Amino acid sequence: MRRLSLLCFLAVLSLNLTAQIFSAEQIEVAPPAPHPAAPDPNASAKELEKRGDELRSTKSYLDALDYFQAALDKDPKNAVIQNKMGIAEMQLLRYNNAIKCFKSSIRTDRTYADAYNNLGVTYYLQKNPGRAIKEYEKAIKIRPESAAYYGNLGAAYFGKKDPEKAMAAYIKALELDPDVLSRSSRVGVIGQTTPGEDRAFYDYMVARAYAKIGLFDQSLEHLRKAMEEQYKDIEKVYKDEEFATLRKDPRFTNLMTARPTPLPD
Repeated sequence: MRRLSLLCFLAVLSLNLTAQIFSAEQIEVAPPAPHPAAPDPNASAKELEKRGDELRSTKSYLDALDYFQAALDKDPKNAVIQNKMGIAEMQLLRYNNAIKCFKSSIRTDRTYADAYNNLGVTYYLQKNPGRAIKEYEKAIKIRPESAAYYGNLGAAYFGKKDPEKAMAAYIKALELDPDVLSRSSRVGVIGQTTPGEDRAFYDYMVARAYAKIGLFDQSLEHLRKAMEEQYKDIEKVYKDEEFATLRKDPRFTNLMTARPTPLPD
């Protein structure tokens, strides 16, 4: 009987302790985010487009598409809205839908460079760099001053295992905007991509491009990244002509002597 009483006492004690733990660390389920109101049929196309932009900025892509479609119903020949719909579809990873939207935008306005570029980005994300290159070249022909287009072109050539053409495109991109390759990859009104594979080689190639145009701080930074990522041909830095001037910089000597610690796999 005493043994049974002791077991009962321990069971009650265990339940009390468990209750205390859960009361101290309560699990709460947040209420679902309120669903945006349906597009106002009396709103103008511009108002609907603006609301779509706001929803896309908060990653509410499906709701944004509803507003863009409502805006397009009121303004069917609006290439900008068609392009924005394509971007939302791309961000939902619905690439075939995105392609349809970008092609519609191009049919509406054959001179709309962003739509060609974003179509190229979609092909690139579908691992078709050859088709991407064709679209980037069309975009560049219309707007040769866009650094992002050249950056995308470089990424596509990199994907085709053509590093020399990739570097030529990157050099042009950096001449137009020295920071274009340092910013995070994004897909916005102008989709921009950077290679995700063989990152060490990519950073070494970008270091070459920066060195070529005399931006040595950025070149050293990407050299460091290439070494941290264990680029296997790092000794080429002593032979590649783009680094000829940089090799005279004491910071280069210090970097190559210190050898940054490789990043863990």
